[in-house]
Amino acid sequence: MSDPARARKIAERIKAIVAEQLEYRVKDERLGFVTVTDVRVTGDLQHATVFYTVFGSDDQRAATAAALESAKGKIRSALGQLGIRLTPSLEFIADALPEGAAHLEDLLEATKRRDEQIAAAAAAARYAGDPDPYRRPAEDFDDDVEVGDVSDQAAAADASSGSGDGAASDSARA
Repeated sequence: MSDPARARKIAERIKAIVAEQLEYRVKDERLGFVTVTDVRVTGDLQHATVFYTVFGSDDQRAATAAALESAKGKIRSALGQLGIRLTPSLEFIADALPEGAAHLEDLLEATKRRDEQIAAAAAAARYAGDPDPYRRPAEDFDDDVEVGDVSDQAAAADASSGSGDGAASDSARA
């Protein structure tokens, strides 16, 4: 098993060779506008997976996949110049990157529309309740009443209610 740095370098080299072969050597009219996006190599360097994208319709993508499959042997023989003991086998996989990017673009556009709707609703909105939602001390509360006076007033209020229960007056003081 090779080290990951060597595998990465060989994958980059395979990507360059495959792109060059597709551009200059493979003469197939079914081959559309192909871009090699990524190459992944197994740890033992015996298998390479080539990811590609095709600009065009679904028919052009299918025709390009057939052209790549038929040119696989010619491209693999070109990989013999890598200078490694075994020439890796190739597998071509259509990359789902453009479809994923289009899906994300649609989601971003829908989010932008929702944000605009929320901003429009917020511009016309009013706050619920009072303009000043914070509690203020009562205006009839006298500032020069001391703490002892307040507890005396509470005891007097308990006595006037007629409960006569000492526990109730203690809990009222606490």
